Amino acid sequence: MNLNIKDTFNKELPADPILENSRRQVEKACFSYVHPKRTSKPELLHVSPEMIENLGLSKEDSQSDIFLKIFTGNTLLPNTKPYAMCYGGHQFGNWAGQLGDGRAINLAEVTHKNKRWALQLKGAGATPYSRTADGFAVLRSSIREYLCSEAMYYLGVPTTRALSLALSGDQVLRDVLYNGNPEYEKGAIVCRVAPSFLRFGNYEILAARQDFSTLKILVDYTVKHFFPHLGEPSKETYLAFFSEVSQRTLDMIIHWQRVGFVHGVMNTDNMSILGLTIDYGPYGWLEGFDYGWTPNTTDRQHKRYRYGNQPNIGLWNLYKLANALYPLIEETDGLEAILDEYKTGFEVKFLEMMRSKLGLLIKDDSDVALIKDLENNLLLTETDMTIFFRKLSDFNNEKASEGIKVVKDAFYISEEITEDIQQKWNTWFEKYAERLSREEVTSEERKEKMNLVNPKYVLRNYMAQLAIDDADKGNYKLIDDLFQLLKNPYNEQPEHEKWFAKRPDWARHKVGCSMLSCSS
Repeated sequence: MNLNIKDTFNKELPADPILENSRRQVEKACFSYVHPKRTSKPELLHVSPEMIENLGLSKEDSQSDIFLKIFTGNTLLPNTKPYAMCYGGHQFGNWAGQLGDGRAINLAEVTHKNKRWALQLKGAGATPYSRTADGFAVLRSSIREYLCSEAMYYLGVPTTRALSLALSGDQVLRDVLYNGNPEYEKGAIVCRVAPSFLRFGNYEILAARQDFSTLKILVDYTVKHFFPHLGEPSKETYLAFFSEVSQRTLDMIIHWQRVGFVHGVMNTDNMSILGLTIDYGPYGWLEGFDYGWTPNTTDRQHKRYRYGNQPNIGLWNLYKLANALYPLIEETDGLEAILDEYKTGFEVKFLEMMRSKLGLLIKDDSDVALIKDLENNLLLTETDMTIFFRKLSDFNNEKASEGIKVVKDAFYISEEITEDIQQKWNTWFEKYAERLSREEVTSEERKEKMNLVNPKYVLRNYMAQLAIDDADKGNYKLIDDLFQLLKNPYNEQPEHEKWFAKRPDWARHKVGCSMLSCSS
């Protein structure tokens, strides 16, 4: 197995001088050296063929014993020094101080075909940043992360990726709902892959400690390797860097809103500096369209990270990053202008995104009202977001009166469709039909374009839970079935029609389907 290892993070940035793997505050350093913990009986459950290829490996490599050992932390890659990153973060709006890679260990950086990939094991043991935790991961959360990161990629959403999913062979004690009833579960390890796992919190911790010299080293490193087109370090470059991070963050969140994805825990330590979806914990997809929905039990009271608030939280987090970068820029006007651009940019990009979901190519001033009326209607009764928008592509604008029949499968409780609700939908479909009549495309062309942005298949929580339930019994086939399904989320795939369905009743209140904790 031959990987082209080109480490930069642990060679160009200051390291923690203490080599002992003890929980502690790590200062004036960007990372700590740490070795993964050996596992008792590792077993590879799944590998992403595309990521194997992206790293310059072969299928035969992925089936080798050395691959299994490396990507479960039992053997180190030659001439590498694994490490855990130091970062802080704002959690649920409050500064939490040092956090860091508590259950993630970076193995190495690999280059292939002019692309850089950082390899990171999640669940491979404790680090100096683990605080009171053990640094391990369980199978249920690892299945969710592995499947979701790859599913998001194929949806066209900026995301970190996953290379492999493996059992550790060890048992891990977890309290799923934080209710004082911990149980032993199967331990697992995911190899996550991204150009970089740098987060807003990597910069925040240095600014909070007023370690501005290390902050400058880290920002310069980030620009050099991931934003080289911005040029040599200067205040103008740092502003341009922040501007690009802001736009990437906005683009990512617009994609989340498009497909109905709710991250669940948008703390600043879970925000990628590259605008990638990172840290798949208590995430979920909207079943019924609901701006107030959050999948995170920890967030249930205040719903800070609810679906409709994700764009606002993106902006709030960018304010915190702006504060962290301020010591290098020393003026607020440029930073505030960039944050204002985010606000106006969201309005423009959200409107563009919603037009695309509705198959509207021509811009029309009436579209804002049309979209607002649609959102109001979607809230009249529980309406499945994914099914609604996918079925909408079948709407015939010459038969507006049949509109509600076209999308009827999206309604969870058909008995709730009263005459009043039906009339509101009929009124909307009449307006939609009139608007479509002004488009210069055929119904077939519109359907094709709509089906490129409105997925037919997403990783609903109940689907992931079925795979988890099977895996707990030693049956891992559904992991691959879902992996293959979600590689083509916009295709019809008639052989998999059973997955194009509303959430079943049994999943409405089941743990893992509607309720998820940060340990999920």
